[in-house]
Amino acid sequence: MDDAERLRERLREDEKLLRRAEKALTEIKVAQGLSEPHASLLAALRIRLKGDAGSSLEDLLTAAGDLGKPGLDDLLSTGEKPKRSLDDVLAEKPKPKREWPEN
Repeated sequence: MDDAERLRERLREDEKLLRRAEKALTEIKVAQGLSEPHASLLAALRIRLKGDAGSSLEDLLTAAGDLGKPGLDDLLSTGEKPKRSLDDVLAEKPKPKREWPEN
């Protein structure tokens, strides 16, 4: 086996590994969601497998980094009031029961 054949074989094995990683990340995304860096990595893997192989990984991560989701600052600035805890609910006085008319 000459160097060119070994290189082609290594490239085929690398592509198989990338496809397995893409599949695993997709399964995690469907089951429980991904953090933004992991979602960017998944997008970069998909671009690398289906797109231009000449781009650097950093270029792909940058291109795939904006997933259209609101940032943390956007979420914190919406001003939504926090949800009540179980302790808050249990500390409330019970509401009076309604009187039902008798027949």
